[in-house]
Amino acid sequence: MAEVEINVAGRSYRVACRDGEEDHLRAAATIVDAKSREALAGMGALSEGRQLLFASLLIADQLIEKQGGEAPRAAVPPDPQVARRVDVLAERLERLAGGLEQAAAAP
Repeated sequence: MAEVEINVAGRSYRVACRDGEEDHLRAAATIVDAKSREALAGMGALSEGRQLLFASLLIADQLIEKQGGEAPRAAVPPDPQVARRVDVLAERLERLAGGLEQAAAAP
């Protein structure tokens, strides 16, 4: 198992991958980083979570366009209870990220 250091959205991460897949992982990280910067440039100040969310959406949009403009259909509708839990978790992460941003901005 190999480890690669990648930079995405201004942060450095150490990520494990299979031996021989290091260059592929670096290339993927480059795409995500470029899209996160594109999202930041287009939307202004964003939390890290939102920056990466919009980067993911931009990448997904490109994939959909490449596949002929149709988004893949979900095979099974999402469980409403799971969806609520995900929403609660996302809100909690946003609050935590906001607190970290405020703490970092404080003198």
